[in-house]
Amino acid sequence: MDLNGKTALVTGGTDGIGLALALAMRARGARVIICGRDPGRLAAAHAEGLEAIAADLATDAGRDRIVDAVRQWPIDILVNNAGKGTGFDLEPADGAAAIDLASVDDCITLNLTTPIHLITRLMDGLRARPAAMIINVTSGLAIAPSKGAPVYCATKAGLRSFTQALRAQLAGSNVHVMEVLPPVVDTRMTATQTRKKMSVRDCAREIVAAIEADRAEAHVGMTKLLSLVHNISPAIARRVMLRF
Repeated sequence: MDLNGKTALVTGGTDGIGLALALAMRARGARVIICGRDPGRLAAAHAEGLEAIAADLATDAGRDRIVDAVRQWPIDILVNNAGKGTGFDLEPADGAAAIDLASVDDCITLNLTTPIHLITRLMDGLRARPAAMIINVTSGLAIAPSKGAPVYCATKAGLRSFTQALRAQLAGSNVHVMEVLPPVVDTRMTATQTRKKMSVRDCAREIVAAIEADRAEAHVGMTKLLSLVHNISPAIARRVMLRF
């Protein structure tokens, strides 16, 4: 898809991969709408030339606000990027389980329920465009899970499965469905991780290239290697990733 002249909505676009992708798309000529919760980051994004909407997408009210906004700015591209992680360890080192089930529910809602809601509610508008694209950002962990983030992995695997089925449903239509599978990227969510991380700019550059090439899947950075290993032996990929 040629991004020049297109209008895109990028959820979770105030920082991290979302902001880098929004800026990269704008640099290719797209008008980009982003949403988030932090007033300071929203203002900074607006100063960068992005349309910024305050909305908590883990809530019905937040999703309503985005849908209402898109009625004013019909979009060609929906990027479901907003996401969060949550702790879930039934055998912590101190022996005391401290699982916040409210945070678990928020993670499931934001990572899986919200993309499904937005796709469903914005589909008529996307179908009305000459050419449209839905981009769901999952993770390399959607291919093989890590023991350190079971809930996050489950949501991304669920979104991957949904994306594949949605692509089959929309085959032959004007709506192209793409999945983006990033590796560990240097964002606020991964700030405590010490392993090698990909920069948000490099990640965004690969995603934009995949958009312009109309790819069905964008395996970004080291996820290319994980996908290759998984294609050869899913069992080996699982064993390797479950160590983390």
